[in-house]
Amino acid sequence: MGIIGTIFIGLIVGLLARFLKPGDDSMGWIMTIILGIAGSLVATYGGQALGIYQAGEGAGFLGALIGAIVLLVIYGLIKKK
Repeated sequence: MGIIGTIFIGLIVGLLARFLKPGDDSMGWIMTIILGIAGSLVATYGGQALGIYQAGEGAGFLGALIGAIVLLVIYGLIKKK
């Protein structure tokens, strides 16, 4: 999958992560999408570099979703302080 595909998946993943992450999110939709794209990029290419999954596998989508949720949680913790 190319970089454009990863960014598009990141947009979808960012929105899904916002709905799946528990708690009140006071950040806007744009920040949610940006964190989703960042989580998707990190998880997709990180997972491939570590050999966890290959390009085009369904595990990459799950990895991107988990990466986006982790980034949303970290952002929420940093923003509270």
